[in-house]
Formats: sequence, C-alpha cells, structure tokens
Amino acid sequence: MRTPSPHSGPVAPRATERLAQRPLPSGSVRLDPAGHLGAWQRLNATATLPHCVEMLERSGALDNLRRVAGRFEGPYVGYNFADSDVYKVLEAIGWEIGRTGTTEWDGFLADTLELLCAAQDSDGYLDSWVQGTRPGERFADLRWSHELYCAGHLVQAAIALHRGAGREDFLALARRTADLVVRRFGPDGQIGVCGHPEIETALVELYRTTGHGPYLDLARSMVDARGQGLLGPDRLGPHYFQDHAPVRESLEATGHAVRQLYLNAGVTDVYTEQGDPSLLRAMREQWESAHEQKMHVTGALGSRHFDESFGDPYELPPDRAYAETCAAIADVMWGHRMLLVEGSSRHADAIERALLNAVEAAVGRDGRTFFYSNPLHLRAGHREEENAPSRRTPWYSCACCPPNIARLAASLHTYVGTCDDDTLYVHLLTAAEIDLPAHLGEGTLRVTTDYPASGSVHIEVDGRLRDGAAIALRVPGWATQWRLAVDAASVEAPDVRDGYAVTRPGAAGHLSVELELAMPARLVAAHPRVDAVRGTRAVLRGPVVYCVEQADHRGTGSIEDLALLPDAEISVLAAEPGDLPTLRLTALARPASQGLYASASADEPTAPGPASPEGVRVDVTAIPYARWGNRAPGPMRVWLPLA
Repeated sequence: MRTPSPHSGPVAPRATERLAQRPLPSGSVRLDPAGHLGAWQRLNATATLPHCVEMLERSGALDNLRRVAGRFEGPYVGYNFADSDVYKVLEAIGWEIGRTGTTEWDGFLADTLELLCAAQDSDGYLDSWVQGTRPGERFADLRWSHELYCAGHLVQAAIALHRGAGREDFLALARRTADLVVRRFGPDGQIGVCGHPEIETALVELYRTTGHGPYLDLARSMVDARGQGLLGPDRLGPHYFQDHAPVRESLEATGHAVRQLYLNAGVTDVYTEQGDPSLLRAMREQWESAHEQKMHVTGALGSRHFDESFGDPYELPPDRAYAETCAAIADVMWGHRMLLVEGSSRHADAIERALLNAVEAAVGRDGRTFFYSNPLHLRAGHREEENAPSRRTPWYSCACCPPNIARLAASLHTYVGTCDDDTLYVHLLTAAEIDLPAHLGEGTLRVTTDYPASGSVHIEVDGRLRDGAAIALRVPGWATQWRLAVDAASVEAPDVRDGYAVTRPGAAGHLSVELELAMPARLVAAHPRVDAVRGTRAVLRGPVVYCVEQADHRGTGSIEDLALLPDAEISVLAAEPGDLPTLRLTALARPASQGLYASASADEPTAPGPASPEGVRVDVTAIPYARWGNRAPGPMRVWLPLA
C-alpha cells in the first residue's frame, strides 16, 4: 500500500479571493466504512470499480483503442464517445489510489497508459472513433463528434491520477491532447465549442494543476463562444446544445440536462478563476431555474425522454421522468462549485438530496447493476426499454452512467467539508475523520453518526483548535426541530449562520458537539403548478425519499390502487445496523375503476371505515427510494394519491 495522497480532490481553485470557502486536501478526509457514505465508497471500491474495469473489456471500449494502435482487428463498437468510459474509470482509480494508497490497479494502469500512448497520434490527437472510422475528419462535426468531450474526460482522468497517485505520465499524455486543442481552438485557431460541454471544466482544472494560462484562456473563450450558433442547425434545435443564447443571457436550465449542468460547472470554474460577475449572475439564475422549478423531489433533473432534457417550469412527470443518473451526478459537481463560491447551505442541501436519492438509487446493492434513467413511478405493465428499464442492468450500450457513478463515489470524501480563514465547515453529515487544517489547529475532527438512519450527530475534536477557530455544522434545510449541545451543555440560542450551527472551543481548544435532528416521517406536497402530481403526497424522513414497491405488497392488490389517508400515523420500523429503516403507514386499497373515466361524487366519503365500497384500510410498507429495484421487477411509486 502507498501512503494516501495529501493532494487536492477534483476541484482545486488557484484564485481564492472569490471563494467563500476552500476545499480541504483530499487525503485529510476519511469516511468511516461503517457510515452511510463510507459503506457506499467501500462498495464502489470492491464491486463497482472492478466491474467497470471488466466491462471496458467486454463492451469493446478498450478494443476500440487497440484497433487504432494496430492490435485488434474488428469493427469499432459502441457509441462514438466510448473512449470516455475508459477515462472515467481511470479517474475513479486515481481518486481511489489517492484515498487508500492501493497498488491493486498498477498493472491495469501500466497496460492502459501504454495502449493510450500507442493510439495517440504524434501531435497529441486521440479519439478512437475518428481515428478508426473517419480518418482525416478531425473536429469536422463538433456538434455530434464528442471529440472535445472525450478529451475533457481524458484530462480529468489524468488530473485524478496525478493528484491521487502522483502519475506524471498520464498528465503528460493528456497535456499533449490539450495542447493540440489549444493550437486548434486558441487565439490563432478556429472558434469552436463542443456539442457536449465538458471540456470547459477540464481545461480550467488543468490550468489549476499546471499553471499554464492558455488552458484557462481557452475555457473562457469557449464559454464566450457558446450561444453564437457555431454548432449549426440540428433537428433537436439549439436549446438541446445550450447554443440558443450566450451564457450570460441564458438564465433558464434548458436542453439536454447533462450538457447544461456540465456547462454550468465549467462556467462556475471560469468565474472562480477570472471573476466576471456576469457569469456568476447567470449561474445564480440557472440554479434557481433548475432547483426551484425543474427538480424532482429525489434531486433528479431532466423531464423528457425525447432529448434527455429539462422540460418547462414545473413539468415534472413521475412516470415519464428521464432523470438521468449522469444529470444528478453533474448537479452534485456543479453544486460543490457553487458552494465554494457562495458558501450557502442550500447548495449542500441539494448535494445531499441528490446523493442520497437520485444518485444512490442508480446503483444496486450489489454494486454491479445500474439504472440509466430514474423514474419516480413504474407502472404495472411497463414496457421495458434499455434506457427506461424495469430493473437495473450490468451495463448499457450508452454506458456513461456506471463509470460516472464510480468516479463520483471514489471521490465522495472530498464533498464532506470545506474551510475558510477561521472555520471548518461540515456539509455532509456522515461518519468520518477530518484532519484539522493547519491554520485552524492541530489534530482530527471525528464525526460519529449513523445519519441518515437517525438524526444524532456527534463531533469531537481530538486535538486542539486555535484561538478564534470554529466548527460549522450544517443544519439541513428540511430540519424544523433540532437541538445543539456543546461540551454536554445544551445551547439555548445557537449561533446559526446561513444554515450552519457555528461553535467555538473553550480555553483548552477542545470541543465536543451534539446535534440532534428530529426526523419524523412526513408527507410532502409538490408545488401547486406541478400538475402531474397534484393531489398526491411523497413520504420523506429526513433527507431520504421513500417509495412504495409492489414487492412488499403481494397480498394487498396493486399499489396502483392505494390512496394515502392524510391523517394516518407513520411508524418507523427498526432497521438492521448500517441500513435505513422502512416505514409503515395506513392507506386505502380502492377497487379498480370499472371504466377508464369514472364519475366522482362530491359527497362521497373521504375516510371510510375498515371496509366499505370505497375501499379497505391496509398497512403499507415504504422503503427508501434508493433501495428500490433490488428484488423482482414490479410497480413502484413515490407520489401516492390522497384518499
């Protein structure tokens, strides 16, 4: 085993004057494998990541590169951006090495680096689809070729391997490609943007890693060039590519959801380094649009299957929700960047919602099966499609999501905390150890909790905080009742700043804090303009969204016929250690309608007795949405009608 890396995680700004908070060194945060996020990260390391490496072989993604290197005979396989699957897996390995110091992947890294070097042209060009199927057509179709998108993922993989494993060789390879992109699209070259944003944030991070200014300049020029119609006409229209308006004038989240959110991450990075306030204004408007008008209760984004896109404001159908896994992951990445800039707990709240629901639901409990889209309602008789399945599958022909999960999970620890000049912020409430930054003290902050199973969070400074230093613990936005104790004494009037309970040590520099969040299960209604779920309720407990799955109701008829009793008590059932509890509530099992459209009487009873023509009271089991789909396929729903 190597020594885990002390270097930065995925986001390491050079300019700090515009940051409200700064990232912690990646190696200074360690998740407890017994905690919720730590258990996920361990599952990722032992199951998801090895599975992804195996699937790179079985899917043909590595053979595509071997084909270019003259080591494989056969046709190109998969989508034209299959190279990016390889790069995301390499990125995950980089963060995993940085986290644990493992040498498990040394052989794979050596073989893959040698293959990439053999496939790369002498001038730095590397794209197995163009090289192998369209030689001589470099950058000929920026709208659809994904060349710059793949180059961006190559750069991000190299940065992860550099920061996590100290690998200069991958960084040199990626810089050859990036330097070619700068020559082609820099000041003396072609003005161009990629149909799938991604390279922007990669170029900024490469600048942060190397200090080479042209990378940042090109990222800025690509942000400035978007919205000028450079991608040309397409049947999906310019909104799909975020090419309908300049970034500073594009104030609504629109088009392909992953493209929009990756673009926003890059724009936020450019603002952080160069400070154009018009970019930040646009990002604030984009945030409001995405999270106040277009986000599902699970934190998922994207309403439409047709173009994997955002819909209109409040267009949030649960059964036809596309809610692509990559969109939720991209939102976590963008939210982290906005949190660094603004220091607002609302960004951490959004990260938590997405992680614990939309993203976690996308990977099975085996760590080897995945959802691409994440609906909030699966109907009886659902017609299964590859990207709208009834069950998780081991891989997809468009395999962007599984390796994206792997790279996010491998870097989960980097999202836990941040700091500023006098405060250490804890954003994600999960069992962890955090080394105190040198300017705040000496020692370790220990977080002990089984959150989100319960609302008890204990933090203890094992060491000493310097005079004037503070710990700021996020109080989630959903929490309406909570209490704080410092050094075993209840705090009657906590110092709460923008959603964070701020505490300071006594004279000895020691600090012990208890945060107790009341976590009753509750029924939640959507905004009245969300017509698709009007008259329904979702069940939540703390940050966790629950759903009802047919697998728990074999003897009570179809869950399609259930209606919640609005005044029914919700019981929290005991859970196995390390797992989330299930809920029990009372609903009305109504007889199926005899026709497609039935008359409704204004005076029909709303709460019949134990048995009546209107239905029968039944006990209903609700499970965490993130746990659905791990048993036999069948109906599921998050939003349930009221009786």
